[in-house]
Amino acid sequence: MRVRARELVNLRAVLAPVASGMCVMAAAAAVLVPALGGDAERAGHGPGRVSPPAATHRAYGPGAAAPAAAPCTARTAAESLRPSPDDGAAVTRIKERGQLVVGVDQNTYRWGYRNPSTGTLEGFDIDLARAIAADILGPHPHVVFKAVPTNQRIPALQKRAVDMVVRTMTINCARKQQVAFSTSYFQAGQQVLAPITSTIKAFDDSLRGRRVCTAAGSTGETALRAQRHGAQVLTVPSQLDCLVRLQLGRADAVVTDSALAAAQAAQDPRVELKGEPFTDESYGVAMNKGDTDLVRRVNKVLDDYRGGGDDSAWMRAYRKWLKADLPGISGPPAPEYGD
Repeated sequence: MRVRARELVNLRAVLAPVASGMCVMAAAAAVLVPALGGDAERAGHGPGRVSPPAATHRAYGPGAAAPAAAPCTARTAAESLRPSPDDGAAVTRIKERGQLVVGVDQNTYRWGYRNPSTGTLEGFDIDLARAIAADILGPHPHVVFKAVPTNQRIPALQKRAVDMVVRTMTINCARKQQVAFSTSYFQAGQQVLAPITSTIKAFDDSLRGRRVCTAAGSTGETALRAQRHGAQVLTVPSQLDCLVRLQLGRADAVVTDSALAAAQAAQDPRVELKGEPFTDESYGVAMNKGDTDLVRRVNKVLDDYRGGGDDSAWMRAYRKWLKADLPGISGPPAPEYGD
């Protein structure tokens, strides 16, 4: 049976408890977010692998595009434009407007979610978005966060409804035909989440005949469409909807990024990750393909964010938000450039 949108609006407020016993994202979960969220928050300034040495930022002409490159492959997908602090058309537009508009999630614990006590957006992605805003706009920047469902991330960028999307968005060749990406700021992979008591073992034939939920437009959906393992695929706007269906017994498993699956397991101790990640994926900041100067500026911010070793802004954010659920990461992924 399908869960109606109104049911999810009511159920989200009482399900998906945090391990501490608090109802996670109560404020956020009580709202079914439409395309582009219908919900914006203005915010002030807030705050693996071995990272590379501190970068020396080379000057590039504002808005300079990359030289003609070979076709994208799985190996080169994570390559981006070299960093530059110069202002081009896109950065100037943001400065003249006086605010940065960022597409984010408000339902993913640890990454982008509303603190039920304060109502403010918090998480690893939110900290990164604020760091980018501070670099472009200066101290105490004016940031507008727009909640964007998974399958609306690319349309939002193409229509310039947002300046960028910072929302656990995997870099791949298909998406790079439609939007531009920064260098990778986190490494993850698709993985299965299911109840602890389930006989599902991994992304394999133990899924046969089971109802497997994933977010529409996600790389999890792509993986399931390519190889179902005999499962019935259910798609929803948000990964939190999958957790709700799992809790209601209306889905048997979830396929999502391992980082997001770990966050959902932290929300509900009755579920766990099954098997190992079966893909290798990089998260990047996504932007409009025409905003090459903004891509270079974000890559400059990411270089700074990674710099400083164990005391880098990246490592501090990792320890604050992710280490409890994703231990053992020694540093951010190193940047890869294609120009």
